[in-house]
Parts: sequence; C-alpha cells; structure tokens
Amino acid sequence: MQVRGAVLRDPGGRYELEDLTLRDVRAGELRVRIVGAGFCHTDLLPRRPDYAASLPIITGHEGAGIVEAIGPGTPGFDIGDHVVLSFDSCRACRNCVTGHPAYCDTFFTRNLSGAGPEQDALITNSHGDPVAARWFGQSSFATHSVVTATNAVKVDPDLPLEILGPLGCGIQTGAGSVLTALRVHAGSTLIVFGAGGVGLSAVMAGRVVGAAKIITVDLNPVRLDLSLELGATHTIDGSRDDVLDRLRDVTEGGAQFTLDTTGVPSVINTAVNALRPTGTCGLLGVQQGNLTLDPRVLAVGRTVTGILEGDAVPQVLIPQLLELWRQGRFPFDRMIKKYPLSDINQAEKDTLAGETIKPVLIP
Repeated sequence: MQVRGAVLRDPGGRYELEDLTLRDVRAGELRVRIVGAGFCHTDLLPRRPDYAASLPIITGHEGAGIVEAIGPGTPGFDIGDHVVLSFDSCRACRNCVTGHPAYCDTFFTRNLSGAGPEQDALITNSHGDPVAARWFGQSSFATHSVVTATNAVKVDPDLPLEILGPLGCGIQTGAGSVLTALRVHAGSTLIVFGAGGVGLSAVMAGRVVGAAKIITVDLNPVRLDLSLELGATHTIDGSRDDVLDRLRDVTEGGAQFTLDTTGVPSVINTAVNALRPTGTCGLLGVQQGNLTLDPRVLAVGRTVTGILEGDAVPQVLIPQLLELWRQGRFPFDRMIKKYPLSDINQAEKDTLAGETIKPVLIP
C-alpha cells in the first residue's frame, strides 16, 4: 500500500515527507489510518548522534486513528474502530503478565530502536530500501501505520479522535505517575517540576485525587499560569535562587511526592531535597547527564524511582482519563495545538522553544 510519512534521515536534518510502501498486515496486526499524532520530546531521541535508533526512521508514538485492515487471527477489533495507539510490549514476560507492561523485558527493543524485535521491512522507500517504522510499535508520523493489536486501545467514535493520540504516551505518563505509580492520595502534597504536557497531566491528576497542595515549578510564566487553571495551588519560578527554601515553606517542611519531568540533574536534586522524610520522588524525564545525590538525603526514608509510561496499562488508564475528560475533570485538550503533518518541522521548533505544549500533527 502506498502511504506518506515524515522521514528523518540525518540526526541534524529536517523531516521530509516521502512516498513509501507499507506492507500488508500479518497475524496480530492492524493497519490504522492516522487521524492525529502528538509530538513528544521522546521523538527527539534519534537526533542524538550517539543514539542507537536506526536511520532513516519515521518517529511518532502518540497516534490515534481508524482501523482499516486486520491481520488473520487477530480478535477484538473491527474495521472502522477508533483507536488510540500506545507503547508496545510482549505481554508474556513476568512484568507484562503482572500488570506492568511499561517494564516489559523487551521494552527498549520494541519501542526505542525504531526497528522492533522482528527487524522486518515494514516500510520501504521508492527504491525498495527499508525505513525504520516500529518506533513505539507505531511510527505514527505518517498517513498509515501497521501496529501490533496489543498496543491499540479502542475508544468511542463520538470522541474527538484527532486530539486523543497524546493519551497514549505523554499524558498517560504524567497522569499514570500520579494515579498508578506513586498513588498520590487525597490530602497529600505534590510538587511537579516542569509544566510541559507530562507535568501538566500530573497536575490535573493530582487535582482529581484531591491532593491538598500541588506546586508547579517551571521557567515559563505562561505555563505556570496555565497550571493554576488546571489544578495547581501554587507556582514557583524555577530560575529563583531560593526555590528549595520556598518549596519547603509552602509544603511546611517537605512534600510527600515530587515528580521531575525535566531530566536535569540539578532539578532532580532539588526534587529529592524537597521531599519530607519517607517521601517519594518519581523521575519521568530523559536523563541529561550523571546524577549525584548526597546519601544523607536518602537516609531518612526518602525514595527515588524511575517511572516509564506512568506504570500504566493503557487499556485501563486511557478509558479512565477519557471519562474524566467527559466529566470536565481532566481537560487535556487545553494543552493541544494542531499542525498539518507537512508542518512537522515547525511543530518541532515550537516544542523546543516552549511555544507549544503539545503539538498534534494531522496527516
């Protein structure tokens, strides 16, 4: 089948829309016509010169679309189903079968290599050369994707499908970290470092569970103001020299929960030091350098834990978030700005500049 996709051929180059050939679906697969796909900072990883992803590559891992073809022996879906696409997992290893697919034994091969475990030529260019198209099992910066059925979540057809893709990763990560991984509870205190799509999703989830104080730390005043509208009770300018003192003051000695979405070691140190004894810090951002912690910081029962995908089961969490959205309690759509897929390079530029929180590309 002939499709079009945004192909990255050089770590420092531009995405270019190309005519490509997509192979037929096989057992356990779906072909999905992409209606919208979120742009996430994780999509920038193949730009790192030392990153192990295969190039050329089609990225995109927050897709939503309509099922157009179903592989033989693939139950649970019908032609025309509306689906949100999330991360891929084997569904057979110990972590998968115990409800933690984000920690699948093959997570990095399936999601971050671009080629997937099969290493097959899913998409080829006009010369017959393969293009990596298994980024998070979907490579959704294209008009169509062939995906594993297990990383597709059916949603009601009356929902605005074009904006639902970010639920499959960024929004799921932020909200799931609060609701599932850390189990933030009513009356607790939560500090969120970084008011991007992941951080603001955590803020909204904190409000849903009834956290007494939700503090957002960021450098962007517009995003800080939006976080107040979405559920934060306090905001702090991250450029201040007294951030830690202010956090301890607001939380009366320290928060029970902190979340870092930046990956910046100095910010992580602040997030850990802002905890009260027995508090927990969740790390969501891609690590940007070595992290050194004073062991005395952890000696009073503090915990630091990495979190992937909010430790969520997408088929469980995504419908829950959509129901909260229907109720007006999780207005994730306020973070979204739409771009045509042909403007993917502008969407990336606006993301890096902090001008757009969550771009959604429309093929």
